[in-house]
Order: sequence, then C-alpha cells, then structure tokens
Amino acid sequence: MGRNIRKRRTPLATKAIAASAALALGGGGLVWANFYASAHEDNSGWNRTKSTNARVATINCPDVGQKLTKVPRSARRGVAKELALLDRQVTDAYKRLAETRQAQAGDANYVNNAILSPLKSKRVATLDRIGININRAGGKRPQNLDQLAQCQGVPAEQPQTNDGQQGGDQNQDGQDQNNDGQDQNQDGQNNDGQDQGGQDGGGQDQGGNGGQAGNGPSADDFVDITQVQGNAQLGVGANGLPANGDGGSTGSFTTSCGTNENENRNSDNVIVAPGVSNGAQHQHDYVGNQANNAFASDQDLANGDTTCQNQGDRSSYFWPVLRVQDGQDDIDANAPGGGQDGNVGTIVQASEAQLKFVGNKNSEVVAMPQALRIITGDAKSFVNGNNNANANWSCTGFEDKVQLHDKLPICPEGSSVVRTSNFQSCWDGQNIDSANHRTHVAFVQGDGTCANGFQAIPQLQVRLVYDVQAPQIQNGQVQNAFAVDSFPDQLHKAITDHNDFINFFDENTMNQMVQCINSGEDCQ
Repeated sequence: MGRNIRKRRTPLATKAIAASAALALGGGGLVWANFYASAHEDNSGWNRTKSTNARVATINCPDVGQKLTKVPRSARRGVAKELALLDRQVTDAYKRLAETRQAQAGDANYVNNAILSPLKSKRVATLDRIGININRAGGKRPQNLDQLAQCQGVPAEQPQTNDGQQGGDQNQDGQDQNNDGQDQNQDGQNNDGQDQGGQDGGGQDQGGNGGQAGNGPSADDFVDITQVQGNAQLGVGANGLPANGDGGSTGSFTTSCGTNENENRNSDNVIVAPGVSNGAQHQHDYVGNQANNAFASDQDLANGDTTCQNQGDRSSYFWPVLRVQDGQDDIDANAPGGGQDGNVGTIVQASEAQLKFVGNKNSEVVAMPQALRIITGDAKSFVNGNNNANANWSCTGFEDKVQLHDKLPICPEGSSVVRTSNFQSCWDGQNIDSANHRTHVAFVQGDGTCANGFQAIPQLQVRLVYDVQAPQIQNGQVQNAFAVDSFPDQLHKAITDHNDFINFFDENTMNQMVQCINSGEDCQ
C-alpha cells in the first residue's frame, strides 16, 4: 500500500507516520531535525560562504537514469528500484557531509576519504546490479556503466555539471549550460536579473528560518520581482515553450480537478520509481486520479476515483508540494519524504490549479494514448544542469513580463506566487513511456513543429497559484522563506521544480478534447 497523506496534524496519524518512519530506518535512523543541529555545531564551517579550502556544499553524482535510454521493458521495474537506491545513497552521503563539518575543517581529505569513496563503492555494486538486470532481460549492458559511480563534492562557491566541468553561473546569464553547446538564454541576459556567480550554493546558515538551516533555500535564492528586467519567455531555452499560437490547432480543453482539497499526498513516484516506497524523497500533491502511489498498476489508475469534475478524466496530475519555512511541523515532520529528507515547514495548498490542454501552432493534434506518462522539468537540475530543466516562477500581475527559472520570487503586496509548467507536446507515436522517461516525448521546436517524425499531441499547461507571505531578507538571512520539496542534495533550488502527468482520459473524452482543439473551440 502507498502512504497517501490525507489528513494533517491528527495525533493518531502523526504517531503512525512516526512509527513507520522509525521502522523504515531500523528504529535508529537519523531524523533531519537532529541533522540540522549537528550541521550547525561547527559555526566556523557551515556558516562560512568562502574559505581558503572551498567548503563542499553538496554532492554531484551522474544521473544514471537519464543515461539509460535502452532498457528492456521487462527489466525496467528492477532497474527503477536500483536507481531509487542510488538516490538514497546520495541522500545518506549528503547527510553525512552536512553533519561532519568539524571533521572536514581539520582534514582536507575527509570528504573524499570518508564520504565520496564509500559512496562510490556502494554505487559500483548498484550499477553492477543494473547491468545484470538488463542482461537477464536480453538487453545489452551499457558500456562504461561503472564510470558513472564516481561523485564529486560541489563547492559552495560554484556548482558543477555532471561532465566534471565547473558549471559556471547557474542563472542562464548567457553562459553555455547545455552539453550540446547551446546557449540557454538567447538574449544573453540573466533571466532573473541577479548574478549568482561566487555565491553560496545553499549552505548559508538560515538560523531562525524554521529549521531549514543549511539545506536551503538561502537569501540568494530569492529576488524581488519588481526589480527584475522583463523576460516573458517561459522555459529554459526551448524547454517548455507554449505549443499553441494563432495558427494550426487553436482550440483548448480545460479540466477542473481542484487544488488537492483531499490533501492526497505521498513521497512516491510511480513513473520513475514504481514499487519503491518514498522513491521521490519529497511529497507530491495529487489532483485528478486518487489511486496514485508507488504500487499502482495501470489498471488501478484506470479504475481509480477522480477529483475532476469531468468524470471522463481519471488522469493523474502531481507536483512537489510548496512549503513555508515557518518553524511549524507538518504531519510528515518525522517521516520519509518530509523531515527525514530535509523537507520541513507547513505545506501550502494552491489557491488555484489550472489544467489546460492546447494545440499546436503548425498542425492538428492527435489523441494521446491511455497511460501515456510525461515528466517535465528535472528534480535534480541543480547538479544536472539545464538540459531537462523547465521551472517557471512569477507573480500574479507579472506573468507576461517576468518568468524566473532559477530564483524564487518575492511578490509585492496583493500579488501571489505562480508556478507554470508547459509539458512536452510531441510524441513518438508508439510508446507510452521510455527507459529514461524522456525520449518518447519532446518539446516543440522554436517554430512550433515536432522533429524526428514525432506527432503533435495536446499540450498540458499547468498553472499553480499560491497565497504566501512574501519572504523578508535582512542581513543576508531570509525569514518566512518558501520552496518546493526536493531531493536533499538539491538544496531546494527553484530550478528543480518539476511536474508529472499520466493520461487516463477515457476514449470519448480524449476524442472530444482533440476535436475541440483542432476545430478552434474552447471546451471544458
């Protein structure tokens, strides 16, 4: 059974979660609140943003899952479990990194010898099992798989990309962030008007910041949106560009599924980690299909209840929750995916969740196949770089002027925080998923067309609005910060925002959607 979190702060539910958390960690696991305390025992280490020996802020490991593009279908579930174990190993190493600052200060080789070397050994064994899974299913073991075992310590001053090169400025300010050498910001301007070069990668002391100390977000992660030069482009580079325009298929189909009034949440991800409890290591809000957890089959989802007004839509829409770092414990404070994985503070329900499907500016769209899975954005983009990033942050009243990709907005009074995700809308015409959950779908090209013979499908556009108090920054510290849940080593960076969709429209409703979009109608 999945651990869907529906009710908050009920004593019995809280006790049950705490008990299951203790069991999951063998009764003696490290609770993140204790990790925070140990991280701050050495003030000379954790609070320092620059030093003679650059302090390691986080750990960068090759994203194995993105490199596995050819995995036999029968091996994918087993491989997914091993990939989730790789994520868990990184998290455990990151916790050890943060709780041993004093030892690191006295030994320049401590991180390599005590953290990165043991992590590599664990990854070698896990990668070997991945190769065995693929071989047993009749596939070919990927070449040089063992070379993905080595991880790096990322200095606070400058994150790195997975090819071992320094990643430079993470703010898309005109520097090349992509492996293919393409500039991610065509106008060469900083997307949020603030250059982060040389700043702490999230390891600043956030004392008095609701317990999110050392794990982000930091003051440098926020920007006053009224001070940002306009750049109304959604997406990083071509990622997340709106597919619709004034030509082609100009209609739309809007589905109303609520804002997760049921408080249906869990830290699973049935797309990337099927069969793995807490595979995401962060909480998701679920709207639409109510049967979604790590163990849900396609049949479970097809038969699941839905929160959508149109009962022909049993699709699953889910995204990482947003939390306010207000010093308060939510129901998962001592649970996996919550406090045990560095996600603390009060979960905030969106005030609006708009789910809209639009057409293609150059052609008609075809129906999406049932059970089609699409992930947009990259939960690990802080260390992975921008190849799959698709984070868009703004404020009501500013959306047509400013979209932030690696900063969180400080909105003026009367304005609310907005997260926008435009999904991939080109499909290979055959597969409902792929080994790395990416290659069966693609974003439109700059001219709106689909490349490589892919077909245009309705583009899902998700717009989430949150009424949160604007953070205050004083003396380099942020008070009342907010951030989306993330993997601990990603430091709650804005660019790690992502969104997930599994199509379970029934055939009649999907055909209605396609007809509306292709005929230029606006339907719901």
